[in-house]
Parts: sequence; structure tokens; C-alpha cells
Amino acid sequence: MYAPSRKDFILLTLSDEDSGGYNNGKQWRRQSCWRKWKQLSRLQRSLILFFFAMLLICGIVMYPKVTWPWSGRNIYIHITVMLAEPTYCLFKKKKKNSSCDSQCMMGHFLKDRETNVFCTSQSPLRYWANLQPALKRGPAPKVCMWSVSGGLVDWPEAVKEAFRHAWKGYREFAWGHDELKPISKSYGEWFGLGLTLIDALDTMWIMGLKEEFEEARKWVATELSFFRNVDVNLFETTIRILGGLLSTYHLTGDSLFLDKAKDIGSRLMPAFSTPSKIPYSDVNIGKGVAHPPRWTSDSTVAEVASIQLEFRELSRLTQDPQYQKAVDEVMKIVHRLDGKHDGLVPLFINTNSGQFTHRGVFTLGARADSYYEYLLKQWIQGGKKEKELLEDYLQAVEGVKKNLLRKTLSHGLTFVGELSHGRFNPKMDHLVCFLPGTLALGAYNGLPPNHMELATQLMETCYQMYKQMETGLSPEIAHFNLQPHSVRNVEVKSADRHNLLRPETVESLFYMYRFTGDQRYRDWGWEIFQSFNKHTRVPSGGYTSIGNVRDPTNPSPRDKMESFFLAETLKYLYLLFSDDQELISLDKYVFNTEAHPLPIWPSDP
Repeated sequence: MYAPSRKDFILLTLSDEDSGGYNNGKQWRRQSCWRKWKQLSRLQRSLILFFFAMLLICGIVMYPKVTWPWSGRNIYIHITVMLAEPTYCLFKKKKKNSSCDSQCMMGHFLKDRETNVFCTSQSPLRYWANLQPALKRGPAPKVCMWSVSGGLVDWPEAVKEAFRHAWKGYREFAWGHDELKPISKSYGEWFGLGLTLIDALDTMWIMGLKEEFEEARKWVATELSFFRNVDVNLFETTIRILGGLLSTYHLTGDSLFLDKAKDIGSRLMPAFSTPSKIPYSDVNIGKGVAHPPRWTSDSTVAEVASIQLEFRELSRLTQDPQYQKAVDEVMKIVHRLDGKHDGLVPLFINTNSGQFTHRGVFTLGARADSYYEYLLKQWIQGGKKEKELLEDYLQAVEGVKKNLLRKTLSHGLTFVGELSHGRFNPKMDHLVCFLPGTLALGAYNGLPPNHMELATQLMETCYQMYKQMETGLSPEIAHFNLQPHSVRNVEVKSADRHNLLRPETVESLFYMYRFTGDQRYRDWGWEIFQSFNKHTRVPSGGYTSIGNVRDPTNPSPRDKMESFFLAETLKYLYLLFSDDQELISLDKYVFNTEAHPLPIWPSDP
């Protein structure tokens, strides 16, 4: 046997002397890649090409979604007419999920059978300014905003979703109680009367939230009782509970709410049993006993002069004059009192003497604000017949112009300050932002046109109280800088930086848009609404007031959702964005100071 033969090999590498060793040049690499590409089958090459083509298309589609949040501009769809030069995105009617959506997102042009469709990334203000010369004159178009996710956002529907979210928190954690504490998932009591639920009834009806409304109605029918040994505030109970029940009765025609309104109205009447006929601030609705606060015998002017719309309407519905007689007497007393300053009233009135106290301080903010609002609204409610109310209102507006109105020197913002014993204070409560809407309402009802001019100026200021804050939300109180070269117009003290989800600015935006059709008021409202969603929305349900509007990273949530957020703030935002001008027509209704619409009385035949 022979052992197998062994074969050895020697590997020789032969190269050109001039090659310089290993060749990693671009030309050689291209030849190598091309050789490998040619070695692939036709199917493999097709799949690779398809993959890269899809990657390119996805990149083009995703590019607007990535860049929009930082672009500072929004895509809008407008309902308007055809132009010769295609520059805008136009629809005859709103379309969801239409082929134009993706075309607009990609910045392409599309023409369909119904209308030409063009695209724009301009804001509505710039859009309308550019478009107006071509259209001459006409109403501003309805807009819907593109969301970052690429779909259309229906603004009224977005507000309804916010309401549902707030209601979800209240229903789960505070059902039947006065207020939701959304962060701790608990509740707070003030009067123990289901304040948030009653305050929100007409909002649900107006928004068409019938399922939520029916559940709340069932609670009113089976659980709500005013036979309780509890002290309630006359003013707050009147505007929130009595006003809410009366409004819901008028909207629904359901006698349940009128019966409840009669019950609470009669239980509040002991407040008027005072030596002066100026009502006490507090009433025990179970015992039928009223009293002033423990620390004073005074009531605030706003408290006693902002309950008239509700009690007057209760008298009209029940044909019982006692309610209207009591509140009309209060207005007559205030009308003839000494101590006013050019129609402006002090903050307090004594329930024993019926005289103003703490004289010399005049403001349109807390403790006085709704007195001026109700002068005008009572005049409108009663068919514009009560001349004393109109005289007091007109005189007060002139007093504001003469004594409280100022303008910042650096940016020209018009604001309403305060007067304290002859000294002007450039301090303006957020509560004062009711004034633009009230002035506009008066001008709409035939009062001097310069009221509307002032309303426009003040509306800008109220918007800036939001715009100049880091969170986009207004502080409770602002101070205006009167120095000529100041960088910031609006300054905020540390104790005033909270935001309570108040409605006054969006309330005035609603009036201004209804009367002018100016799209900027909707845009401002949308900005404010987005800021509420960003900084006050609680994931588990509800919205919370915050403690610091200057700190967007830590706004210091306060764990409280006021009932007026559902009753007023979201209601006014919904009406602002609604295209239905007859939805709570201002020719038929007047809003109380808690945003509950009450009917304007029909004229006598």
C-alpha cells in the first residue's frame, strides 16, 4: 500500500511594477459595484429599485409633517371664488380625505371637475390681504387648519373634543359635585349643588352633545335638591345655577329646568330683606336666612347689580313680579347714589345704609366689572326702553375714556387702568377683557360708532396679554409699561401670574367676529385654544388652572377646573368658530355674565 500523494501549492501574486500595490481607486470601485449589480437577477434589481423609489416618495410626503411645527405657519383651506392666477388652495365646500389633501401637502397643483384647487402656506391674515384687491369686497371665508399630522382640523369639532375631555374628567372623578380637581382625580365643593354640571348644561345642548346632556338631565331630575342647610353666594348662585337653568329651559323647552329655576329663585329671595333693599351676599337656602359676610356689612357693586337679567326673566316666565321688583329697586338705588365719578362707581355698597363705601377707587376689574356689562344688557333685554340704564351706561363709557384709558408709548397698546384717590395705576385685570365685546354689542345695537373703534383697540390689547406670555396664556392681572422705550408692554408681578381658564377674552373675540367677520379674531381664538390644550390639559380628563404663565416648562398646575371653563370659555370658543350665525343669534338672545343666553323680550304689540 502506498500512502496518498501529497500536493503542495504556492500562491504567486504578479503585479505591474507601476501599480503601487493595492488599488482602491474610485474607478475600480465603480467597476466592482457595477459588476456586482450586473450579477444580480432582474427580479432582485427591480426590488431594490422599488425600495429606493418608495423611500424617496415617503421622504417627500413626510417632509411637510416634520417641518411644519417649526415653520411658524399653518396651511389653511378657504371657501372663496376662482382667480385667474392660481396661488391659493380653494374649495367650494370642505372636503375630508379628498385627493387634494395630499396634493396640497406636497405643494402640487390639482384641477378637478368641480373647481380649481390651489395651495398656500400663508396665514389667513396675509392671505385675505392679498386676495382682497382681486375680490374687491366681500365676507371673509371660513377656514379649517391643517394639523401637524396632515389632516384637516374642524375648529368647532376640536372645541367639542376639548369639552368631552373635560367632561370625561368631571364624570369620572367629580360627578354631582361642584368642581373637578383633575390632577388629584378628586373634587372640590363650594355649595354642594353640582355647580359644574348645571353650569355646563346649555353648552352641551348648543354643541349637540345629546348623550352627555341626557345623562346630566337625569341627575338634575333625580339628584338635585335645593332643600339643603348650606350658605350660598347670591351672585354666584344666580349667574351660574339660576341663569343656567333658565337658559337650558329656553333652549330645550323642558319644564324640568324651569321648575328647578323657580325653586332656587324663591330660596334666594331672603337676601333682599335688608334695611336698604341692597341684598346681602349670602343666603342659607335651606333655612331661608340671609346675612352679609362675617367681616363686613358691605356687598360689592358687581354682586348686587349683576343679578338682574336672571331675576327679571324669572318674573316674566312665572308672572310673579316679586323677583323683578327686587332687582329693579337695586338699580334705582345705585342710579341715584352720590359718590360716582363721571359714571364710574365705587366697589362697595353698604347693605344697611344703601350708600357707597370705600369711595375713591374706580376700576372695571374685580368687584365692579359686570355692573357696567349689565347696564347695557338689561337695556337690550327689555327692548331698549329703560332710559336710565342706557344713560348710566353711556356716562360710564365716557368716564372710562376720560379717567381710565391710556396707551403705551412704545407699542401703542390701549388699555384700561384703575384710579385710586386721584392716582392712576396702569393695572388691568383679565376680567376687564369683557369690555371689547360689550362695547361692540352696544355699537351693534345703535350706540355711537366710536364704541366699536375703542373695542377694536382693546381687543388687540387683550390678545397681547396672551401673546406676550411664554405659555401663550394671559395672567390674571397685567401691568402696562408707560415708559417710552420699553421693550415689553405687558409686565406681570409674581403674585399675578396665574391663569384660571377665564373666558373674557374669547368672549370678546366671539362678539368681534360676529359683528365684523374679521378672520383675525378667529385666528387669535385658535391660538388661545391651542395654548389651553398645551399647558392646561390633563391626560386623565379635565383642564387645570395654572400658577405661572411665564414658565412654559413648569406652569405650576393648581389642580382645579372652574365651572366657567365649560360654561363660558369653551362655549364662546365654539360659537366663535361656528359658521352658523343663527346659533344663539344676538338679535334674539343676550348672554348673562356666565355665558347663559336669555331671550330678548318681544316688543309689546
